[in-house]
Amino acid sequence: MTAFTYPEVGATRDRPLPAGYAHLHHRVRIGHGEAAFLVAGDALMEWRMHRRIPVGVDASTPRAEVGTRVRITLALVVRAPCQVVWVVSAEPDRRGWAYGTLTGHPECGEEAFMVTRDEGGDVWLDVTAFSRPGGRLARVLGPLVPVFQRAYARRCGRVLRAMVTAAAPEPAGCGS
Repeated sequence: MTAFTYPEVGATRDRPLPAGYAHLHHRVRIGHGEAAFLVAGDALMEWRMHRRIPVGVDASTPRAEVGTRVRITLALVVRAPCQVVWVVSAEPDRRGWAYGTLTGHPECGEEAFMVTRDEGGDVWLDVTAFSRPGGRLARVLGPLVPVFQRAYARRCGRVLRAMVTAAAPEPAGCGS
């Protein structure tokens, strides 16, 4: 059985993030209202956001759930095995999950993706992570890894915002 490569499993949910790792937090507004929240939440929970980034996603379940095994493939070269460690799916204004790295992943740590709707109705994506090199590739790339991680988080936000925008109903025109 493949094991987690770090001891702080679930730390992206409980915070603070553990010391000894690089930390990432990226927050972006992706829309407004109930429809935006539902579209974004489903796209996140069903792996559609990740597939549109695009990265390869091979998940053992059609929706994120605790224990789901996921293999992310980047640029047909990096294969990153992970497992979902927590899920939020039944709260009225939050949907999300986190996965942790498994043996064979180039990094050690955890990454969380959370869609929230605030009191004003704005819908947000938060990407939170802690990581450190776990393999030779990550050690060789060294200072570039955080740059790639920030770019990935920004791409998640742009893709999810585009998905929400594309799903928005057309406004009624004059004479409708």
